[in-house]
Amino acid sequence: MTDEVESAARSASRSRPFQIVARLGYAVNGLLHMLIGGIAIGVARGTGGEADASGALSGLAATPGGIVVLWTIVIGLAALGLWQVAEAVLVPSPDPKRKWGHRAIELGKAVAYLAIAGTALSFAMGRSSDSGGDARGFTAALLATPGGIIVLGVVGLGVCVIGGFFVVKGITQKFTEDLTVPSGTVGRVVVGLGIFGYVAKGIALGVVGILFLVAAFTVDASESTGLDGALKALVELPFGPAILIVVAIGLIAYGLYSFVRARRARL
Repeated sequence: MTDEVESAARSASRSRPFQIVARLGYAVNGLLHMLIGGIAIGVARGTGGEADASGALSGLAATPGGIVVLWTIVIGLAALGLWQVAEAVLVPSPDPKRKWGHRAIELGKAVAYLAIAGTALSFAMGRSSDSGGDARGFTAALLATPGGIIVLGVVGLGVCVIGGFFVVKGITQKFTEDLTVPSGTVGRVVVGLGIFGYVAKGIALGVVGILFLVAAFTVDASESTGLDGALKALVELPFGPAILIVVAIGLIAYGLYSFVRARRARL
């Protein structure tokens, strides 16, 4: 059965149409990060807004032609999520522990892409969605089940680990293995965007994970507020608005990097 799954994943990963749609996924993911970053800058300046996927998608839904963009996001991110599943199956590593660690990270990214695709689908079909409310609902459901506190703690730790992975990947420039970096000045700009973007995204995810852990320790679902709550929590820190603006610009940088990756990713 394992050989059959790997064979199917390998066949899918070699499909040219699948690769094209997966590249589209990187592009629309970049668009969402740029929109979220823009909203976060507004939050830092006191103008409010929902700095997460729901806020970005809601803004798109209200624009002329937004429905077309929403359906494009649904298709692109759904394909990218499935692509990450295939990547998880095909992770090469002689060390079983490292292999399963990489698989967990790839599957985590797949779940995130598919979840955002589902949120985009809701907006494309004329329904609204609240990522923060979904996070609180998920947390409340876990807390209401036997052993749910432990599971929630594991989820929080997992998100923190993924956040740390993004930070390390940015600092060490490991992301350059994911694409063909252009030469010269353009290449240096792309690497700079990647470093800044990966670190900022990692920080944001780390705060999301911390909020999950706080909800587990306090047994209070309201503490888990998703990305919007995580970014707004940064405002409460000393020099919080400035910190949030830096992180927001980093998310925009990650978005720009994702556009480059859409074109030059090694698939």
